[in-house]
Amino acid sequence: MEEMVSIIVPVYRAAPYIAETIAMVMKQTYRNWELLLVDDYSPDNSAEIIQNIIEKQSDRALSYSCGAGRICLIRKEKNEGAAKARNTGIERAKGRYIAFLDADDIWHPEKLERELSFMKEKQAAFAFTAYEFGDEKAQGTGKIVKVPERLTYRKALSRTVIFTSTVIFDTAKIPKELIRMPAVASEDTATWWKVLRNGYTAYGLNETLAIYRRPAKSLSSNKFTALKRIWNLYRREEKLSLPVSVFCFCLWAFRATLRRI
Repeated sequence: MEEMVSIIVPVYRAAPYIAETIAMVMKQTYRNWELLLVDDYSPDNSAEIIQNIIEKQSDRALSYSCGAGRICLIRKEKNEGAAKARNTGIERAKGRYIAFLDADDIWHPEKLERELSFMKEKQAAFAFTAYEFGDEKAQGTGKIVKVPERLTYRKALSRTVIFTSTVIFDTAKIPKELIRMPAVASEDTATWWKVLRNGYTAYGLNETLAIYRRPAKSLSSNKFTALKRIWNLYRREEKLSLPVSVFCFCLWAFRATLRRI
């Protein structure tokens, strides 16, 4: 029998995308999943869109109340950011596997099936895949980020090749507490490093199974902000020495530039 995958989506100002996100998950060739949509007190009508979609479904397995349903809307009482929204999803997840998905990103229909098969083949506890950059409409630009077959903590420090919407964890091998995200800038990268620092290896499936939507004015497009976030991770979160931080930072900047040209 297929093990369940809990797909966690933080929802904030996601109204333009969220219907497509739900439809995309429902088209996955791997069928044993639950979709946890965590409304982070979004000021738009994202939650109402989600509720309406669930109520219109004829499949009785869908549930707004998060009982035995496959699609669950979790509404937070205040905005706390993507990290805490994902952590809320982790706490509520019933599946053995936890997959992260951002509301504006795209999965290919075979994403879960291919990646889970890869994890079983490698006996991996932590996996990620290659991905393609997309424009504001999530149309692929042809710029594909390839991934290494294996990534250890030391190697991960000098490259941010792990894209959040491609990550899957096996909670039978990694405790949920370890994959909870800290409330810091670049919380996703901080989480990957934390897991790897604790002795796990990340396995990369070099197949393009996701599209990273990059609006022109996205946070990641602010280069100075990105540089500052990574530097703070080295010094404050990982507590690396100044020489090691400079070395890793220079390698990271070089690889990040190559990835975007």
